[in-house]
Amino acid sequence: MTSNTEAAQTITPEYLAQAIRSATDAVCTTMLNLTATPGEVFVEKEEAVPSSGVVSLIGLAGDWVGSGSVACSAGCAAKLASALLMTSYEGINEDVLDAVAEVTNMIIGNVKTELEARVGPMGLSTPTVIYGRNFQTRSSGNQEWTVVPFTVEDERLCVQVCIAPNSDPAKKTTRTFPMPHLVNT
Repeated sequence: MTSNTEAAQTITPEYLAQAIRSATDAVCTTMLNLTATPGEVFVEKEEAVPSSGVVSLIGLAGDWVGSGSVACSAGCAAKLASALLMTSYEGINEDVLDAVAEVTNMIIGNVKTELEARVGPMGLSTPTVIYGRNFQTRSSGNQEWTVVPFTVEDERLCVQVCIAPNSDPAKKTTRTFPMPHLVNT
């Protein structure tokens, strides 16, 4: 395994963009039977402008920490859900939001697997999905997001990742999972 310094030199925006493209293509073609055409990659460091649609965020933790995100319009979210759940959705409902969360989990999970080869084991949080009009999302701190926009059936889908070395070694997360509790009914 490489050190944080060595990994920092290899976790470039270009490397992240390639991992995002590969993960998104794999999920879209294998799980959704959709084509995701990548657009021009960019690095976002400025405050997000208010937007509308669906955003799904998921956390990454370990020796490196960060977040991944999938953002799209309501129409794109409905198309993703229709493809994943194999039923037609015209608008946003609970099933569509759950499907976007699952697509986020699959895409960012695949990116995480790629990153683990360079930075060691990482944990993945449960996705949080936000839907509405005229809202902003932001992460605390001065972080750079590697953003890859895609076109999926004439809709825009943005996948982005922000990752950096964990600055607090005492708070590193290991991959342990709690045992489920049995509930008597």
